[in-house]
Amino acid sequence: DKANRSSASSFRGMGCREGCEILADIGKNLGVPVTTDVHSPEEAAIAGEFIDIIQIPAFLCRQTDLIEAAAKTGRVVNIKKGQFLAPWDVQNIAEKMDTFENLKFFFTERGVSFGYNTLVADMRSLYWMRAEGYRVVFDATHSVQRPGGLGKSSGGDGILAPVLARAAVATGCEGIFMETHPNPEKALSDGPNQVPLADLGGVLKRLLRVHTAARAEV
Repeated sequence: DKANRSSASSFRGMGCREGCEILADIGKNLGVPVTTDVHSPEEAAIAGEFIDIIQIPAFLCRQTDLIEAAAKTGRVVNIKKGQFLAPWDVQNIAEKMDTFENLKFFFTERGVSFGYNTLVADMRSLYWMRAEGYRVVFDATHSVQRPGGLGKSSGGDGILAPVLARAAVATGCEGIFMETHPNPEKALSDGPNQVPLADLGGVLKRLLRVHTAARAEV
């Protein structure tokens, strides 16, 4: 149930519990961990029954009740850094996770607001957050999003997602978050900033080469 939508008419999903059950089945069948957003303490409790990595949306990253509920599931928590936060501001969120006795968390950088309907990806943020000892993932597809850029939905520059992903891997991060779809133009959410599924294999191979080269320089 994706509550953070541009319009009341935007697609939200089939509901929290049913959606989590579907994701859990996918994870079991493929043998991979699964993740999804939660938008309220009640959703966090439901997701905790099924989901391996609970994700806190960027707009909600300072909501203490939500952080507490996610932490108390005992699951790994991915906290997306708000577009309005400086890299060093995540320390306060980390302290909340510590207070709620869950140190299984990491932060995701997904761009910073720059004027209207535009985000910029500052690679320095990855360095600064990691320098504080935090695990950091870079969200390549949401970083090229144009929030609300299409009026009742968000636009984006999906063609740039692999470019920023390569820059993030070269800078240093623990992982890359990317959304993909067989046909982004028909995706019900975030299509303009997604990587076409047919291109994903090549994108990942290039990222691995960058990762290998960057590690060789250390």
